Amino acid sequence: MSDKSQPDYHKQEKHHKHMEQLGKLGVVAAGAYAMHEKHKAKKDPENSHDHKKKQEIATAVALGGIGFAIHEKHEKKEVKKQEKKEAKEAKKHGDHKHFH
Repeated sequence: MSDKSQPDYHKQEKHHKHMEQLGKLGVVAAGAYAMHEKHKAKKDPENSHDHKKKQEIATAVALGGIGFAIHEKHEKKEVKKQEKKEAKEAKKHGDHKHFH
């Protein structure tokens, strides 16, 4: 049985890892779209201004995704750090988790 007063660090760590991966996936998708629009701007000079705008927006989205992925990686590390700190404290005070 799990103790409801204790946070589930494994679950939190897994959540932040998945969010980090989604952020990275968003970066790849937005980057690919930005490259696509850059190519279209060259091939379609008549509408190149619109394609350049879309390229700039996609680039901004990719940069935002990078920031999000870095944030989630940091959160994941903080969860690990907190888990180790609490395990050390529990060991120091002689608290043990009992599994039934």
